[in-house]
This record gives sequence, structure tokens and C-alpha cells, in this order.
Amino acid sequence: MSELHRGDPLQVSIETATIDGSGVARVDGQVVFVPGALPGERCSVRIAHVGRSAVFAQLLSVLTPSAHRVEPDCPYFPRCGGCALRHMDYEQELALKQAHVQSCLTRIGGQTISALPITGAAQTDGYRNKVQFPVQEQDGRPVAGFFSGKTHRVIPVRHCRIQPDCADAIRGAVLAWMEQYHIRAYDEQTHTGYIRHIYIRFGAESGQILVCIVANCAQLPKKKQLVAALLAAEPGITIVFSPNTKKGNTVLGTDFHPLYGDGTITDTLCGLQFRLSAPAFYQVNHAQAERLYEKAVQLAGLTGNETVLDLYCGTGTITLCLARHAKKAIGVEIVPQAIEDAKFNAAQNGMENAEFFCMDAGQAAKMLADRRTRPDVIVVDPPRKGVSADVIEAISAMAPQRVVYVSCDPATLARDLKLLTAAGYTLQTAEAFDLFPRCAHVETVVLLSKGEVDSKKI
Repeated sequence: MSELHRGDPLQVSIETATIDGSGVARVDGQVVFVPGALPGERCSVRIAHVGRSAVFAQLLSVLTPSAHRVEPDCPYFPRCGGCALRHMDYEQELALKQAHVQSCLTRIGGQTISALPITGAAQTDGYRNKVQFPVQEQDGRPVAGFFSGKTHRVIPVRHCRIQPDCADAIRGAVLAWMEQYHIRAYDEQTHTGYIRHIYIRFGAESGQILVCIVANCAQLPKKKQLVAALLAAEPGITIVFSPNTKKGNTVLGTDFHPLYGDGTITDTLCGLQFRLSAPAFYQVNHAQAERLYEKAVQLAGLTGNETVLDLYCGTGTITLCLARHAKKAIGVEIVPQAIEDAKFNAAQNGMENAEFFCMDAGQAAKMLADRRTRPDVIVVDPPRKGVSADVIEAISAMAPQRVVYVSCDPATLARDLKLLTAAGYTLQTAEAFDLFPRCAHVETVVLLSKGEVDSKKI
């Protein structure tokens, strides 16, 4: 076996690719990752880094291109760290995501899956309803855009293809206000300056817009002038200020002060009205979220007689979708503002059989045990880090007949499935949904059960 060294030129054949858009080749038994290469291509590369378990190479040229290769339609790709897959057609992207989910579930989770369908998106541009622009000072001027991959250097972006059009005018208004009134951008290294992030929420159905300015200060300077600038750019929006004076890369602070409007917007999802505040979780792709939630409700197998528990419930989106088909739906979330929204949402949709609690899952399990309430179905939709060990224990202790797990990270899903199957559950079905076209993420929903289920209902 010949040893590879940094700087070595090679010609390689790409066998497969990862979900982040890197081709995978094998050279003398060593795995070589080539960002930007596609399966089936013959490429000229240069070794960039030799690690203990893998080698990373720079793509110099594509000698034999794949039929799935396309010319990227964004001037910021691949420098911007947002999109990872704009060099391939959507058919190839879905195939990579499908293979990634299946690989995680089998390799990490130890599951046997004969087929794993993936539901692609009809719209691959302009689908995001949430924008987070980090702000920096570059060459003496404020800029806003997205971090370059694996760095904290902002790539200034005038127009992002996957964001709503309103984002461009709002970003421009904030930067012009900063320049006019000499408002400094935040500097991570020195912990000085003010403006950290421009955070935008957009109602796909309602068209309502929430703008949250995150700053390293308790009082925002020139806020009246900021409100005027934003309203001139996008009339009718609601504007919020969130102070965040902590070091680190957390986007939002813990407090939210309305500067114009009440600090919330309303949107319709799955035929239900939802009030959304800045920190509350809400899926970024409206059309695909509806398809994902419809599948989750279908897998729950509700007949109207069940008690269902929704952990990590956010603003109550899944909880209320479940409540329409259950005897009682209980939502649990640790973010106070999200629970306030969830309770409001239940009331405005007339869902008297929905109840919400601000606590973690372990506390919820104890509370339900004290009440002698045993859920028939538990639904979890955790953040990317997955479900904690104590939540797995709580689910096992409550012993619901069905567990529906919605995940945005197939690797942590697979890890948790291994624990749940060890606790006596059996994986019945799994399906992927692409909520993040052109990006290196994919959602998955799975059904686990304690016994046999009617396959016709799933």
C-alpha cells in the first residue's frame, strides 16, 4: 500500500458521495473525500490533508463528469456555507439524502430496512421562512450574509436563492442604518460592537414578517431611526430587539422587546392558525412541513380515544395536528415563549383537548405518572442533538404502544433508535422528507411500536 502525502496529485474515481456534497474515492484501501465531486466521475485532485482514518483532497478538475452535474446557479456557491449541493441536479440530491438516512439507520442504528422512500420538494428555491444573517465589519463597513463553511467569516450576500425576497430589502435597510448612524457590528474576538444578527421570520401563508435585531447591548441605539428604515423597506412588519451580551455563537438572546407591533406573526399550517414569536421553533419549509406532519399524524394511528404526548412541541404545531384526532394531546417544551404561543394557538383554534407544559421531558414523565396518565402514543421532534438518555428512559417507563420520532439528524435518530429497540420497541417504518433542498440536511419520520401494527394504516 503506497502512502499518501499532502500535496500529492492524483486521478481518482468517485464511488459514492456524502450528504454534504463530497465525493468518496478509494486509493490503495484509503478513503479519500473530494468536496464537489459526484459519484461516477473521474477527477484530478490534490491531497490537502491526511488524517488518521481518512484523506481529504482538493478537486482540481473533473475529467469525466457525471450526467447529474450542473452549473451552480448561485455566485456565492460554494464559498457560502449555506448550500452544499448546487453542483448536482435534484434527482442526485434526493438519492444522496435517501442513501444517507438508510446508511445511518443500518450502520449506526442496527436496523434492517428494505425500503426507505423520500419525499422531495416541489420548490427548491425561496422556500425558507426563517433567515439568520450574521453581521460583521469588513474593510470598515458592516456586511451581512452567511458564514463561509467551517469558519466565522461572513460572506456578504446580496440575494440568497433559498430565502424569501423580503430578506434582501430588510438586510439592506439595517446595513444602511448602521452606516448612517455609525452603529458598529459585533466583533467576536474583542466582544465589542453592537449588531450581531438580523433574524427574519416570514409567514408563508399569511405574508406577515417579523424582524428581530440581535445586539450586544441592553439598550439599542437609534432604535426609532431603525424602525423608520425597516418600515420604509417593508411596511407592516413587526420589529423586535433581542439583547445578547453573552460570548459565544448563540444567535438569539433570552429577552425580546417589541419595537414596532406586538413582536409576533401568525401563519397557517395544516389548516390551523399559529402565532409565532422569535424564539419559538417552526419548520423552515412550509409546504414540506405540512407533508411531514401529515405523515407523523398518520403513523400515530389515532382513532379519537387516545392520549398522545408530544415532546419538544415548540409552538404546538404537531400537538394541535394530533389533537384533531385524539382524545387528549399534551405538549411539552422547555422554551417559555414557545409554550405561551402554544397555549394561545390551542385557544385560537378551539382545541380544548390540548394541554401544554413548560418543562423538560423527564419532569413531564414524573408529572404524568403522578397523575396516573399513561400516553398511548408519544411523538418526539427533538433538536439536532437528538433525545437525551433520560428522555429515552422516560419514554420506556411510560411504555406507549407507539412512538413516532421526527428527526432532523439521521445520525442521532439512529443512535436513539438503537436505545429504543433495546427497550422493547420495533422499528415499523421510516420515511425521509426533504425540507432543506440544496442544503446538507434531511428530515426523517419513523414509527416504533410495542406490538404488531396494521400495515394498511401506515
